[in-house]
Order: sequence, then C-alpha cells, then structure tokens
Amino acid sequence: MQTLIPESMSTPVSGPQTSNEKHGMTHANQTFEQLAEPFRRELRLHCYRMLGSLHEAEDLVQETYLRAWRNFASFEGRAPLRAWLYRIATHACLDAIASRKHGPRLLPDQKVPATNQMPDGKPPAEASWIEPYPDAYLEGIADDAPSPEVRYSSREAVQLAFVAVIQQLPPRQRATLLLCDVLGWSTLEAAALLGGTTASVNSARQRARETLARRYPDGRPPVASASNPGQQALLARYVRTWEERDLDGFVALLREEAVYTMPPQPQWYAGRDSIHRFFDWAWKHYLDFRLLPTAANRQPAFALYSRRSADAAWEAHSLHLLTLEQDAIASLTLFVKPTAPDLFKAFGLPLALTDTDRTA
Repeated sequence: MQTLIPESMSTPVSGPQTSNEKHGMTHANQTFEQLAEPFRRELRLHCYRMLGSLHEAEDLVQETYLRAWRNFASFEGRAPLRAWLYRIATHACLDAIASRKHGPRLLPDQKVPATNQMPDGKPPAEASWIEPYPDAYLEGIADDAPSPEVRYSSREAVQLAFVAVIQQLPPRQRATLLLCDVLGWSTLEAAALLGGTTASVNSARQRARETLARRYPDGRPPVASASNPGQQALLARYVRTWEERDLDGFVALLREEAVYTMPPQPQWYAGRDSIHRFFDWAWKHYLDFRLLPTAANRQPAFALYSRRSADAAWEAHSLHLLTLEQDAIASLTLFVKPTAPDLFKAFGLPLALTDTDRTA
C-alpha cells in the first residue's frame, strides 16, 4: 500500500508526546489509510477528467489525501467517506484551475485552424495540452454507475475527445456535469458538494449539456468496440503499414475526413491528402519504426519507437491514440517529444528497445 502520510507530518511539530498519544496518532493514520485508499483510483480519474492532465491528476489526488488526512479528525461520518473525499478532490481541482496561468488544456484542433504547413519542431513553451490516461489506471473502477442520473458511461466519459471537449466548459459546469451525468450524483448532492442551490446546479448542468450537444448531435460520443474482429484487423494493418513504411497503405486506413493532431505541436491536419503530405515529409527523417500495443482512454493505442540509422538505438518517439469509426480511423493523436518520454514512463513503457523486442 502506498503511504499516504508524509513521514515529516506523522507527528506534531511541537511538544513532547506520551506513548499513548503516539499510539493514538499511529492508529488514526492506519485507520485513514485503510478507509481512504480504496477510492484512490476513482478519485485520480475524477481529477483527470476535471483537469485533462495525467500528471496534474496525480498531484491533485495526492493533495486530496493530504487535505483529507489533515481534517480526518473532524470527519464525523455525517456523509459517506466517498462523498467527503469527492468533495475535497473537486474543490482541490477547482482551486488548481483557478490558479492556472494559461487557459484550459485542449487539443490543437480546438485552438487553431488546420494547416498544410510543416511544423518547425519548436512547440510554444506556454502550451499545455490534453494528456492521455493509461487504461491500467482504470482497473478496478466500475464501468457504469447504477444511477438513473447517469448520462454517459465510464467508457464514453474517459475517451480523449470527451475529456477534451469538457475542458471547454467553465469549471463549475464541468464539475456539475461530471458529478451528475458521469458519476450519477443527484442535483441535491451536487449542490451540497459545490455550494449553491439545486436550481443553480440544474442550470449549470443544462448549459454543459448544450455545449456537449454541439459536439455530439446524437447526444453521446461514439464508442468503438475493441473486440470487433474487423477493427482488430484494422489495427494489425496499422502496425504493419508503419513498420513497413507503407505510406499509401497507412493513409488508406483513414476516413476521408480524418483528423491528425500531435501535441505539443500546435499544427494539425484535416483530411487524407493533408495527412499524407505531412507523413510523406515526416517519415523521411527516420529509417525504421516499431510499435508496441498499449491502451489509453479506452481506445486503441500504440507506443512508437524510431531509429534514424541501422546502428542507432530504438528510442521512444510517440504515443498513438486512435479513434475508430466502423472500418476506418476517424482521428489519430500522436503525443510526441518533448512530452512523450514522460508519458512513456507513466504508461510503464521502456524508453528504448533492443532488436530482440517484438510487437505483440
């Protein structure tokens, strides 16, 4: 079990302690860990949805546990511990959003028009983009809340595009949508957590739904089945076209109106022709590619390694997230350098491969 209490805070900073006092504090710390630790994964996911960042979510869930531990003695059990922790986590996220120097984390296609220009390799220093979320962190979290309040399933509400579009909501609307339409809280419960009336929560929820309806006219994001044999064959072809450097074959896997983004670069490309021109330019800088399967945001994903010469090492290059629609790729997001190495570490992926490593 991960230690929740910093060692430097395990005892008061002033005054001697009796053995009974020390025993009582140790017992309280152990009790807090035992009660609170089972909620860590779902709280981290909640923070990720609020912030759009894996790394910020890690920091904020730790902040949540620190705040909760400091106030555990005053927790009187008048509300369930889970609800109390969500209250702390949500307000910690709202505080973090309010203190940001830059705007919300988005994807490039939400901020600037598509281009046909090639990037210069220098992403803007101030840019902060959406980050992917490892499926390994979703293990042990229920896929659906058994509440009539739920509008979006857990699988829908973790997709990269969904997380990106809710970042465009004002923070309070975002929190309301997540609490009510994703987690299944009632408007009364959400009002108690956020502060305010049920009418204000219902109003914020309705405005949030209207924003999402502009992105999802059918009322919900499409969800592709990972077990579909046709899609599994499509993913196998995707790997093969990259490793064989078959550019025409790769582009043929895309929908005609496909979108390609590559955070932290701000440029993005729309349509097969533009995407073909980009990769015709980009692939000339590399000799070989190798892909390893992974999983992120309940979407197909791959870790790509590259080398520029036959005697060079295979280095971590980019993390690929694919959105599939029927029998083609509707969108492709590559998280590239300089952020890629940190993401590889978070996903438990090696930063280099040997020639004996093979794709699964």
